[in-house]
Amino acid sequence: MNLFIALAALLTLLVVAWLVYALVRKAPGNGVSSEKLNASIHRDQLQALELDLARGAISPQDFETTRDELQLRLLDDTESFIATSTQSPTGFWTSKRTAGAIAFSVPALALGLYLQLGSPAAIDPMAQTSADEQQIRQMIDKLAAKLQANPNDPKGWVMLARSYKVMGRFDEAQQAYEKAGDMVKADPDLLVDYAELLGIQAGNKLEGKPQQMIQDALRLNPEHGMGLMMAGVASYQVADFKMAVSHWEKLLSKIPPDSPDAQQLQANIDDARAKAGMAGMAGNESTKLPPVPESAATGMTPEKINQMVDRLAARLKDNPDDLPGWARLARAYKVQNRLNEAIRAYEKTGKLLETDPDLLTQYADTLASRDNSLQGKPSELVQKALRIAPKHPMALMMAGQAAYQAGQFAKAIGHWETALTSLPANSPDIAPIKAEIEDAKRQMSASAKP
Repeated sequence: MNLFIALAALLTLLVVAWLVYALVRKAPGNGVSSEKLNASIHRDQLQALELDLARGAISPQDFETTRDELQLRLLDDTESFIATSTQSPTGFWTSKRTAGAIAFSVPALALGLYLQLGSPAAIDPMAQTSADEQQIRQMIDKLAAKLQANPNDPKGWVMLARSYKVMGRFDEAQQAYEKAGDMVKADPDLLVDYAELLGIQAGNKLEGKPQQMIQDALRLNPEHGMGLMMAGVASYQVADFKMAVSHWEKLLSKIPPDSPDAQQLQANIDDARAKAGMAGMAGNESTKLPPVPESAATGMTPEKINQMVDRLAARLKDNPDDLPGWARLARAYKVQNRLNEAIRAYEKTGKLLETDPDLLTQYADTLASRDNSLQGKPSELVQKALRIAPKHPMALMMAGQAAYQAGQFAKAIGHWETALTSLPANSPDIAPIKAEIEDAKRQMSASAKP
């Protein structure tokens, strides 16, 4: 605020000084210069006239007549200058008095207008912040009062719960969520947000009810980003590191490659793999992301993501033997739904496809997404992944789906039942797999009837 006042005062003084100077400065001596110029011209003309007389170009009578005209013209010019230059202004408002009036009135007028029309409090950030917070509290209190009068408004209770959570009023936020009723149970966003609130109240622990709510959210939307992140955290907290890896890897395939979020998530995955005794898989460079500069921006626009992917593709053209790099590029293309380019990148991963079941299932999933079918090469890739890791959950689920598409319901059931044995008891994938098994059994029974 002091800086603003100082700058405003300085600018006002500069304007006043400029106006006063224009009024009180002395006028340049243009009159004296004009008089000398006229005299000089007269002398030149007189000398020229005398030369004409000496050469006999004019007669003595013409010389005298012309000389008299020149002298009269010079006298007339001189008298005109004297009459003009000796005139002085009359009246009360002299230049000095006008300058003094401006010097006093301009700052006074500026200050008066600002106090009348301006908002001095607006340049005080602390006062503005306090006013904003007070206004927000008043709005929240009004909403709470409205809901007390009309409690059958679940959307209003959700809005109030989120507002209380932002303000750090966690107990009141929990009470508001409870009054929202079934609306929370049917919305994965609300389930995850409520679970986060309960976790905060429990000292950032997600065991129990928060974890159950996260699983409910993932049953509603298996691809829910925050749900996958928190499910991984919940599994990690109960030392179910394999399940944490499963959730986080699923999330990793859905976020921008080479982003700070992906880098942090990959670090979490590596840590969980190590604690789960999955060191061999953690050491596989095909799933690691390159380092991200500390100065990288957290806000990633589609344009920036495209630029990063294109830079990675350009580097790989110069270094085509970087097999892990091709794997990263393939996954990036897959996330961007550039499926044909992803397939070409997977084909360049070479020997990695011989040893990495994760890469094989990702490649198969990309082909299936493009062709809307798991038959043919996708099924071959899945079977290859199962030969390397017979209990690979994703490979088992995809193998079951391929068998189901081929009408081999018993084989599909076998794969899915094996997948159930490889998943933790609290995995959100269990319920969908059981539903698939029941459906396959019904299809098998229907096909067995004559």
